[in-house]
Amino acid sequence: MDLFLIRHAIAEERRAGLLDSDRELTDKGRARFEVMVKILERAGFRFDHVYHSPWLRAVQTAELLRPIADGPIISTDGLAQAPWAGLFASLEGEKLACVGHEPWMSEALSLLTTGDPNALSVRFKKGGVAWLRGVPRPGAMELRALLPPRAHLAQREP
Repeated sequence: MDLFLIRHAIAEERRAGLLDSDRELTDKGRARFEVMVKILERAGFRFDHVYHSPWLRAVQTAELLRPIADGPIISTDGLAQAPWAGLFASLEGEKLACVGHEPWMSEALSLLTTGDPNALSVRFKKGGVAWLRGVPRPGAMELRALLPPRAHLAQREP
């Protein structure tokens, strides 16, 4: 399985009267993540399924993946909390994207590659992507790439 762990793109700041789960993407966040989607598309990546947290900023980030999604975009409460082994084992497909939040995406990366959610000190920036390959259970996946949200700065147009 190819599993892409994705932290939601840049969202509006927290403020009184606004639930954390209701924060929207900013225009800057959308624009930067659209570039990331183009990078993934140029690299030939497509997703059987896109799973996302039900929080608005994750929903909006997942929707930006639609051009490279061959299957459904699915909300799951499991991506709005600390990761557990059963979450990833229950996902369907061979090429998946999971859009969620920090610190949970970092913990998921650590759990899936080492077996311990706290073994690695990787922190996803907003709009960052980690590509893992293997069996989706603790310690059974290999990190293939970690793309920061500004990966496009390293890209050169032909």
